[in-house]
Order: sequence, then C-alpha cells, then structure tokens
Amino acid sequence: QVQLVESGGGLVQPGESLRLSCVASGKIFVFDVMGWYRQAPGKQRELVATVTSGGSTNYLDSVKDRFTISKDHFKRTVYLQMNSLEPVDTAVYYCNARIAAMEWWGQGTQVTVSS
Repeated sequence: QVQLVESGGGLVQPGESLRLSCVASGKIFVFDVMGWYRQAPGKQRELVATVTSGGSTNYLDSVKDRFTISKDHFKRTVYLQMNSLEPVDTAVYYCNARIAAMEWWGQGTQVTVSS
C-alpha cells in the first residue's frame, strides 16, 4: 500500500511564502506523476501543479509565476514552493501520486493566507 503524508501548511500573510512537502512510503518506487491539488471551501478540487517521472511540469495558470513544483527521487518526496501567496490561495492542499490507472491521495494540509 502507498501512503502520502503532507506537511508545511500554515497561516501566512499575503506576500509571504510556504513550502509544502509530500513524502511517499510503500512498495511503489517510481510514480508516473506526482502533484498537488487544492480545494477551497465551497469549491471543487483543482490541479495546482504536477511533475512527471521525467521531470516535466504543469501548473495552474494563476500560480505559474509564483509556485514551483520539484521532486527528490531518492527521498520519494515532492515539494511545492509557494511564493507571493494571496488570499485566493487559501485552501486545503492535497498531494497526489499516480501510476497508470492507480492513484493515491494524502490527507491534506491547510494553507491560509490572511492579514
């Protein structure tokens, strides 16, 4: 079984930064895609950023110039560096990992951006 554990969320002021981490454990060694999604209250979950096993990245347009996704293969960890945070970024952020048709989700970490 695969487990994803996120960390790094918190309360910050507009303009500040946070770095989220997601550590994978279990018997899967290489995921096809790892990524971050978020869900704000009353809204659908949306894709924030993904990174493939080959290193290709994809971003939600509204975060493209502010967020950076990266991964450490040996640590089985994916990161989301979030800069210039805005109140609209407030949401629960979920880690996701996929291999073919199988996918796994973390429990989520709350990010709140407020003055």
